[in-house]
Amino acid sequence: MKPMGIETWVRNGLRAVGLGWAGIALSVLNLPLLVLWIVALALTPAAGIGMVALPFATSLVRARADLARRLAAGWCVTIERPYAPRPKGSLPVGWRRYKWILTDPATWRDLAWLLPGAIIGIALGAVSIAIPLYGLEGVTLLPLWLYLGVDWYGYGLFWPIGSFSQGVLSFPQGVLFLMTGLIAAPQLRRVEALFAWTLLAPTKNAQLRLRVAQLTETRSDTVDAQAAELRRIERDLHDGAQARLVSLGMTIGLAEELLDRDPEMVRKLLAEARETSGSALVELRDLVRGIHPPVLAERGLDGAVRALALSLPMPISVDIELPGRPETPVESAAYFATAEALTNVVRHSGANTAAVSIRHTDALLTMVILDDGRGGADPSAGTGLSGVRRRLAVFDGTMSLSSPPGGPTVVTMELPCALSSPKTSPFSGTG
Repeated sequence: MKPMGIETWVRNGLRAVGLGWAGIALSVLNLPLLVLWIVALALTPAAGIGMVALPFATSLVRARADLARRLAAGWCVTIERPYAPRPKGSLPVGWRRYKWILTDPATWRDLAWLLPGAIIGIALGAVSIAIPLYGLEGVTLLPLWLYLGVDWYGYGLFWPIGSFSQGVLSFPQGVLFLMTGLIAAPQLRRVEALFAWTLLAPTKNAQLRLRVAQLTETRSDTVDAQAAELRRIERDLHDGAQARLVSLGMTIGLAEELLDRDPEMVRKLLAEARETSGSALVELRDLVRGIHPPVLAERGLDGAVRALALSLPMPISVDIELPGRPETPVESAAYFATAEALTNVVRHSGANTAAVSIRHTDALLTMVILDDGRGGADPSAGTGLSGVRRRLAVFDGTMSLSSPPGGPTVVTMELPCALSSPKTSPFSGTG
């Protein structure tokens, strides 16, 4: 992949510093939420007030925890929601709803995170803000006061300058601290995200429960996708090749009737039939290509992705290192997921360049698509990325997205799979 440019590096650092302020503000909310929940629990014996107050307080705590999970995703830390599914049937305000909340281990893990999460968030947020501010004052102190012509000795919140030499030294030291702060701020946000993961991620039992729910959902998605694909193929055949073949049959039948009476017309009809058969063949080839591209079958994922990158109207660098080939269904899913991600880059990102990296390590096929576009991609805003996620989920694959406003956008897709024997395609340099 291309190294991150200085502009992107500075932008990510400033974004992390800005989120440091937001992190402090959100962390402060943890404490009143914790107090509110405890009070709601304590009010349960008092005429059953807690039966109403506790679900409300829990919904606020879960909303705060979900916000922490979404913020963690911005730093490539995926935290799934661990909550137990709602029991079948309605859940009116009463004992069933109250019991459902209290017996869910995720409720108690959320509560256990609130206080230490607030401490970590405030501490790391303060550090991520203080270091850049410290450097910023050192950078601007001397030029500002020299420009204003003010007696600046002894001024400065962090830099109490007492002499001209100290004022001169404040500038390079300020640059050093500012760069350090911008480099450290994203890492500090990631540390906070990893801490949130320790308590807000699902436990093993919750993971099993989520796994069952995921398999149920992916099975349903697979059935729906297969039905939709069959309908698409049927529609394409009916509206395209089938209609042309019917027209071809009628043309040949008419030619048979005119064979003795009008040979010249028969010649024209046969020429029309030849043209119709060619069009039908092209449509059939396009249909087959949409089901399983021939280049994928002939050259594998490596060659297919390279051919795809060359066909798109944008410079796309490709870095692929695969010692073998995945199984055909997995290979097809990986190709179409990559194709959909690149299509989104071309259509929606406003990027000038993009890059694709594909690796296979530890029985995991990893595909990373990066672009230098405007960022701000949202999987919930359209069907493209959500469709990619569903396609990968059929094979226990995952997709994570990092797309801050201003870019860059990084789509990381992973598919667990084994590879076959070493490839022998034209790109492999063997055979």
